[in-house]
Amino acid sequence: MATLIRKTKRVRIGPVTLYRGDSSLLLPELGPFDAVVTDPPYSSGGMARSDRVASTSTKYVSSDAAKQYPDFLGDNRDQRSFVMWASVWLGHCLDITKPGGIACVFSDWRQIPAMSDALQVGGWVWRGVVPWDKLNARPQPNRFRAQCEYVLWATNGPRDTSTEGAEYHPGLLSAAPPATSCRVHAAQKPVSILRTLCKVAGSGGVVVDPFCGSGQTGIAAAAESQEAVLIEKCRESSR
Repeated sequence: MATLIRKTKRVRIGPVTLYRGDSSLLLPELGPFDAVVTDPPYSSGGMARSDRVASTSTKYVSSDAAKQYPDFLGDNRDQRSFVMWASVWLGHCLDITKPGGIACVFSDWRQIPAMSDALQVGGWVWRGVVPWDKLNARPQPNRFRAQCEYVLWATNGPRDTSTEGAEYHPGLLSAAPPATSCRVHAAQKPVSILRTLCKVAGSGGVVVDPFCGSGQTGIAAAAESQEAVLIEKCRESSR
């Protein structure tokens, strides 16, 4: 496996290191980390198999959008295979995260049950859900707006709860997604939200993102005076 790491394409930009490859293969040779902050493929956006096998640009981008984005990988699993798949890489993340470290994993409403199962199968202690209010979600006639996505958070065993010198983190995140014209990835998250999540690693901490997409986690970690290790399998995102 160490040979795989040596042979994997790697780019270093300041405090951020990017690997292009499969996170399930690369994670066991990395670490240790203070936090996992990641936005994996949701395998959501549809209730039937025909929806799941559709391209991500069809499922997650409005048909009248002025800009189209490259498709990303790993978004066609049903919930049972999603849990199995996610529990594998989450288990690897647990092994390389320091005791008491935190995992922050994005999800949509459909996949909260599956992702919470995967976290616990992977050995994490599931602690809760933090909503992300996207503020500008499109209104839906006679229905509630799909205005939130969610961050499931968990710890590697117990975490220090003493108050002396403690950091206090919000239980609700609010920020509009990046403007369509500014995105390079269909599911790109705001840097401000990722900076809030990266704070759990502390100043000088090291963050890992196994599904880095456009690399926003690296930008956020660097802004918080942290190091980041990013992994991305899709060539279009990691080039």
